[in-house]
Amino acid sequence: QVQLVESGGGLVQPGGSLRLSCAASGFAFSSHGMSWYRQAPGKERELVAVINTFGVGTYYADSVKGRFTISRDNAKKTMYLQMNSLKPEDTAVYYCRGGNSWGQGTQVTISS
Repeated sequence: QVQLVESGGGLVQPGGSLRLSCAASGFAFSSHGMSWYRQAPGKERELVAVINTFGVGTYYADSVKGRFTISRDNAKKTMYLQMNSLKPEDTAVYYCRGGNSWGQGTQVTISS
């Protein structure tokens, strides 16, 4: 079955960086666009970034544009989200989505 496993979350200070990973299995990873979402406490889940099958086409929410970079390694069946210049408002559970499935999420907390 489809399995998406996120990792790389944690607690960092404002201005810091984190790199999230999403390891995929159970579907043809290289044939699917992939995306990252996040959900902050008390808020709806929102789209953060999208990457197409070849890793060339990307989309970013305005709130993260210029700070986050989405990428993928089809040989490793893994997607990444490099997050720089992190802000307290980036605090959320980050989920990867692909193959019509969701990962379990990884917590990102930005606090001094």
